[in-house]
Amino acid sequence: MKTTKTIVFSLTLSAVLLALCPPLHAQQPNKVPRIGYLSNTGDPKTPGSSVDAFRQGLRDLGYIEGKNILIEYRIERNPDRLPSLVAELVQLKVDVLVASGSSVIRATKQGTKTTPVVMVTTTDPVAAGLIDSLAHPGGNITGLTYLTRDLSGKRLELLKEVVPTTSRVGVLLQADAPSKSIRFKEYETPARALKIPLQSLEVQSESPDFEGAFQNAAKRRVSALIVIRNALTVVYRKQIAELAIKNRLPSMFEGSDNVEAGGLVSYASNSATSLRRAAIYVDKILKGAKPADLPVEQPTKFELVINLKTANALNLTIPQSLLFRADRVIK
Repeated sequence: MKTTKTIVFSLTLSAVLLALCPPLHAQQPNKVPRIGYLSNTGDPKTPGSSVDAFRQGLRDLGYIEGKNILIEYRIERNPDRLPSLVAELVQLKVDVLVASGSSVIRATKQGTKTTPVVMVTTTDPVAAGLIDSLAHPGGNITGLTYLTRDLSGKRLELLKEVVPTTSRVGVLLQADAPSKSIRFKEYETPARALKIPLQSLEVQSESPDFEGAFQNAAKRRVSALIVIRNALTVVYRKQIAELAIKNRLPSMFEGSDNVEAGGLVSYASNSATSLRRAAIYVDKILKGAKPADLPVEQPTKFELVINLKTANALNLTIPQSLLFRADRVIK
């Protein structure tokens, strides 16, 4: 009898303890997604407006960094260091890797075939061999393109409108950039249609000699300048703008931040908007979508930004019709 009571007591105690204990799955906290952010512009300590835009995009979707999402930042301008950083982020088992910049995206494509990648690029990702097509990227890479290629002709037209006497346009680009030839060709076809000769002005990423490039422009009788956007020309945007003014060269850029730094004109999509929208791709992938099934997004709105202060320094009169069409005029 005593044994029976003991058994009953033990079973009752076990039932009480089980009732008090939460289920096993409730004891295991939900996994916090980990994002890798790899870029070749900015600074590791103060990443800048691009990272801020991406963070804002995440916040708009309910992600709070450090609470329900973790971000591993890697900022590196040296292309030789990129493969090791990609390997490092893959080893950390990030759920999604955000890649900003052509050389960065190439490094991620070579470094992983399985980790989902959200790219933000100014180049044509199909022509660069990064994806199969915009509608069906294939593989593990999707994201956004600034559609720079299709804007090349429009930039030349605007530059001709600003300076009707333009006879030869210099194209400032990074000599050792993987996409150098693609980016230059983007301007060649519309330049031929407009009967504007182009002159390549190249600088190396290591100790770039911008002074030498502008001296070359003078020798080649370049009368206006287009600056190809990449990590190098973003980092040195103020120096480039100052040299363009010093050498009396009207300048056209592929990003408004160059105009804010003293450049004359830019015509491009808003890069901050693209970075905010990159967060939407991250969210979709975290919820189960596959990169191969997510079409690459192209911008639908482009901004014309003019720096009147720079125009005055160059003794240029911007046509009133152009000022009316400008989205922003810096005075």
